Amino acid sequence: WCGIEFDESIVAGGDFGPYRQSDRKELYVKYAQELIDNGNAYYAFDTTEELTALRTEAENNGDTFTYSSANRDGLNNSENLGLEEAKKRIANGDAFVIRFKMPINYELVMNDIVRGEVKVNTSALDDKIIFKSDGMPTYHLANIVDDHLMEISHVIRGEEWLPSMALHIMLYKAFGWEAPEFAHLPLLLKPKGNGKLSKRDGDKLGFPVFPTQWVNPETKDTSMGYREEGYFSQAFINMLALLGWNSGTEQEIFSMEELIHGFSLERVNKSGARFDPEKAKWFNHQYMLLAKNEELAKMFSSILNEKGVEFENDKLIKIISLVKERATFVKDLWGQSSFFFVAPTEYDAKVVKKRWKENTPDIMRSLVEIVSNIDDFSSENTEEIIKAWIQEKELSMGAVMNAFRLSIVGAGKGPHMFDIIAIIGKEETIKRLNNAIENIKR
Repeated sequence: WCGIEFDESIVAGGDFGPYRQSDRKELYVKYAQELIDNGNAYYAFDTTEELTALRTEAENNGDTFTYSSANRDGLNNSENLGLEEAKKRIANGDAFVIRFKMPINYELVMNDIVRGEVKVNTSALDDKIIFKSDGMPTYHLANIVDDHLMEISHVIRGEEWLPSMALHIMLYKAFGWEAPEFAHLPLLLKPKGNGKLSKRDGDKLGFPVFPTQWVNPETKDTSMGYREEGYFSQAFINMLALLGWNSGTEQEIFSMEELIHGFSLERVNKSGARFDPEKAKWFNHQYMLLAKNEELAKMFSSILNEKGVEFENDKLIKIISLVKERATFVKDLWGQSSFFFVAPTEYDAKVVKKRWKENTPDIMRSLVEIVSNIDDFSSENTEEIIKAWIQEKELSMGAVMNAFRLSIVGAGKGPHMFDIIAIIGKEETIKRLNNAIENIKR
């Protein structure tokens, strides 16, 4: 839906598959074993209960327990037990994980495209689990192996992964592989207050957070997406691209081609980007204006069909050209154009009070006579004739035209009056004028 094409994927295929981690288990086992063999990882047999006890003890002493170079030699692992003993325990069926052996006191200097130079001493880092007891890798190992084997040049992800960058760089070093370039993008922040944008914010404030509809697999709760809310996919992509990035110009509307050629990680902001639901709507409105009327007519026709409204396609295209400036979504077109298809049965009370005077019915009766005698019912011709009649009778242009609009539309606003009656036709115009004369009461 977004129009973002994958070079490779489960569906598209490619030269570096398989593309499901569950199908790559043997690869992860192989590389985890390689880290064990070269001394960069070790087996750990600590139970959940043992680790919980260590954390509790540390908390009681006002400290925080981390599994690291500071204590690994005294814990239940192959660094302490020895590799042969560890292999015996594994052969006996003991549950284990594999932890990365973080080097001691190594000053690591890294570069992030967005954040610049980042330094960390490895003694401050813990020995992360890279292979779980269920026989599957953690994200840390899997993403390193996959990115290397798939020849990934750039790892672009959210800033919440920045703390893991050091571990990932050290894993590349442990394998003797060249690391890709890293870019950690700023978080999307909630519209008001502090903190990152969440599904809960969208539910609370009434805007989507997913591109398309998402169903929670556990609760079965459904969250509407931008597609279901009526956003154009191009507007969604355009809005998303400008959350945290700018081109360095005043331009805000970009085609996909312009984004592809103009986007650069160097122009991504370090600070979080605050999401503005109203700005998202603004983008959609801009794409509404840019859309071809013929394409909008196809989309709008399904709404008309659901309402049982008959229409002529040529007239529908003309109607859309008159009202789309007032619409944000295709679904808004009905609210802006319903009077083209259905005569008003109610009249705006405020407009009636202000515009429908005692002599208005008589003026509208005279207008019916004028309209009845017009043969060329084009917008230009009817405007010329009716305005000439108003001037000839020395009537107030505003008073007549506002009452005329109220009779035809049922409200005080809308497109150019003479464009409206040219589309609905002379017979319908006369009918609506007579209905207004009959039914509007001050």
